[in-house]
Amino acid sequence: MAEPVKLIECPRDAWQGLQETIPAACKAEYLRELVLAGFRHIDAVSFVSPKHVKQMADSEEVMQRFLSSLPAGVEPPEVIGIVVNEKGLERALRTEGVSTVGYPYSISAYFRRANANMTRAESRTLVETLHKATKAANKGLVVYISMAFGNPYDEPWGPEIVEETLEWLKDIRVKTVSLADTAGNATPEIVAEVFKRASSCVAGIELGVHLHSRLESARAKILAAYQTGCRRFDGALTGLGGCPFAGDELVGNIRTEDILAAIEKADGDTGIEPSKLDKVLAMTHEIRSTYAHAPIAG
Repeated sequence: MAEPVKLIECPRDAWQGLQETIPAACKAEYLRELVLAGFRHIDAVSFVSPKHVKQMADSEEVMQRFLSSLPAGVEPPEVIGIVVNEKGLERALRTEGVSTVGYPYSISAYFRRANANMTRAESRTLVETLHKATKAANKGLVVYISMAFGNPYDEPWGPEIVEETLEWLKDIRVKTVSLADTAGNATPEIVAEVFKRASSCVAGIELGVHLHSRLESARAKILAAYQTGCRRFDGALTGLGGCPFAGDELVGNIRTEDILAAIEKADGDTGIEPSKLDKVLAMTHEIRSTYAHAPIAG
């Protein structure tokens, strides 16, 4: 019997770096089509400063339009809203339809300063605040460990740093964690080693991966994670998006299409039928050609 695999589709990560602003109505329509295609977990919005990420300035409007567009009888999915500070947390908790708050916790000091301008202690204090607030509001919380598979900044790194971070998250009772290959520089062997070691020390935590990759090594990384026990994967249709610090335009989000193919090959079950993706894939290509200037991989 096929093992169930949780697939999180990440249009927010795909859209946030596009040069031209996507209208709220277009974003809402896209989210609706993802739901109709079978996606039940969507990283859809973020609540950050419009000065830094103008693409996400309309997250509240997007969610309102999205929820009102769902056909009668169709249940809303789990919607993840990313925050980087307490102001963003307040916005996320006020926004109807956001069921889970996501926070990128960096184990790289350089990336943490560049991304959030925080010290390690400040970032950990914020995670504790997020945990308490989401629990009180009956919302979920997912913490992404950025640079979990290495970093390009010549900083100390190793699986033991990931393990220590996971032990701390377990101690404060965070239940969902995703290991992020933020710069896309991990090999399949590193993915397997880190995930295997991490999963052995986090009983009670749902552990997943958010991988970035060049196209040719994407499926090998997915299978490396799956074969060491990962059953939670983030992806983005066509591989749009990724880390702006990667330094390689061919490195982006793992394509959802590759996740589906790799998991099927490994006898896993995402609950998504590739045959139902035609419309939303066409919309993805249209968004990419209209609002970005990057070539489509594959």
